[in-house]
Amino acid sequence: MIRLGLDARALQRHRLRNLLQSVLLLAFMAVHASLVGYLMWGAQGLWLMVFWLGFAVLLGGGRAWRWQLRLMGARPVSVAAAPRMYAVLRTLAQRAGLAAVPALWWIPAAVANAFAIGSRQDAAVVVTQGLVDTLSEEECIAVLAHETAHVAHGDLFVMGLADGISRLTAVLGWMGWMTLVLALPYWLSGADGPWGALLLIALAPQVSLLAQLGLSRTREFDADLTAAMLMGRPEALASALVKLEQAQRGWRRIVFPRRSTPEPSWLRTHPSTEERVARLMSLRVPERDPWDLALGVVPWQW
Repeated sequence: MIRLGLDARALQRHRLRNLLQSVLLLAFMAVHASLVGYLMWGAQGLWLMVFWLGFAVLLGGGRAWRWQLRLMGARPVSVAAAPRMYAVLRTLAQRAGLAAVPALWWIPAAVANAFAIGSRQDAAVVVTQGLVDTLSEEECIAVLAHETAHVAHGDLFVMGLADGISRLTAVLGWMGWMTLVLALPYWLSGADGPWGALLLIALAPQVSLLAQLGLSRTREFDADLTAAMLMGRPEALASALVKLEQAQRGWRRIVFPRRSTPEPSWLRTHPSTEERVARLMSLRVPERDPWDLALGVVPWQW
């Protein structure tokens, strides 16, 4: 077992703290959506939100992600086409305690990116051509370890549920804004109305989005830690994060040439690269046997 710079108790406290934070943020989003439903339709709206949340939980293990990937232009990669990458995924899945190896999908895009989708029992790791072209083999393995960690932690279900709640709240918020616009003549005439409740409903999507972003940042830290444990080389993931940040800055300069002000931390989907790298480099991973895959036997491509 790989021992990190955190002792067993510190590691347990770290994970319990992140788990508690994730549960509280997700619970806040659910209660917030239910409150918005109550403000709009009373007790019926409250029960409608509760029913929808339960329905979303039951559908958490569906296979709709394959259609989503095809709409994005992604293509499934066979084992014969990428034996090296599948060998890596198989080893990572075994170390992470996954019963099934995530499938590999590929997007022919120049942007360097990777993500996981699906559920713990039926997942896929998606990589772009830009990622393979930008990172070294060891850095690609580190990114695969990070995405495998998301699968092992159940983050795909948690973030999928959070996204569903956020989208539903956005719809309700749009209805609130429309109600405010239609009721504007009555408001200007001095008529009384539930303006405070309508304003809360209209602003609800922003509140839900901030909670969702906070939840995403929490899950990223845990995935980094587990990836370091799965691979045993935190410096590889740290190097990959730096390269990906540089590549994304290049694309942002092309798409948004006049935008130079960095986003506030509470508007980020991921923690800052500097903070993630600092955490990774503070981990003390003892020497271990070389990566137990035949490096270089099969080219790192398809």
